[in-house]
Formats: sequence, C-alpha cells, structure tokens
Amino acid sequence: MTDNSIRLDHVVLWVRDPVASADFYEKTLGMEPLRVTDFAVGTVSFPSVRLNEETIFDLAPLPLAARMDAVPGAAESAGHPVNHVCLSLPGEDFDALRARLEERAVPVSDFSYDAFGARGMAKRSFYFRDPDGNVFEARHYE
Repeated sequence: MTDNSIRLDHVVLWVRDPVASADFYEKTLGMEPLRVTDFAVGTVSFPSVRLNEETIFDLAPLPLAARMDAVPGAAESAGHPVNHVCLSLPGEDFDALRARLEERAVPVSDFSYDAFGARGMAKRSFYFRDPDGNVFEARHYE
C-alpha cells in the first residue's frame, strides 16, 4: 500500500449514549476509546473508538444529526442508513469476539461460509448488532 492510496479513515455511527457505546466497543471488540473523558465534560461533540492505526468509529450522539446535513441539495443527509460494516479479524480473534458477544448475551447470526469480500473468499462470517442497532459482520480469511 502506498501513502497516497485510498483508505478507510472513519465511520460515523449514530448512538443514543456515546459513553456506553464506547464501553461496548472497548469491552466487546477490544477497540481503544478516544476522547471519552473530553466528551463527558463537554469539550468535544463526540468520542471515538480506534479500529486500527488508520481507522476510527466516531460515536455521534443522535441530537447531532440536526446539525449534520452536509450534502448540498440532499435534505436530511445526516443519518442515511448503512446496511452493515464488516470487520475482518484473524481466526483466533474471530472466535474470541463471538465468545465475548455470546457471554454478553448479544444475539449473533448463524455462520456463513465462503462469502466474497475485499480480500477474496472469507472462510466464515457472522452478524451482530451494537446496542444502538448498527449491524456488523465479523469475518476471517485463511
């Protein structure tokens, strides 16, 4: 990958309680929380969690939607639905994530096998939702 190649920088998720969401992502997915204390004291508009060294999820509180109509000529551009976000994990981390979700009684789908994705055919995948209903797919390649 070169320094000027296109990469995913961030995904904004609409959430009811950004602090609780950051806790979910930290404890369930192992993501590093960012700016949670700053959000809690009101110095930033939202916290984030780090997916990897280049990508974060912003945890935007629902009331921010009214100020986020960013696409000219597209009324109510904030909050357009996204079907799901897919996370690719190594096999061991994939199994550990499913176990943590089940421990926390987070509903998960059955496994899918040999699904096509960015890196070819994934060996296994499954779906789950965060506390705000955002849908995620977890998969691993071999």
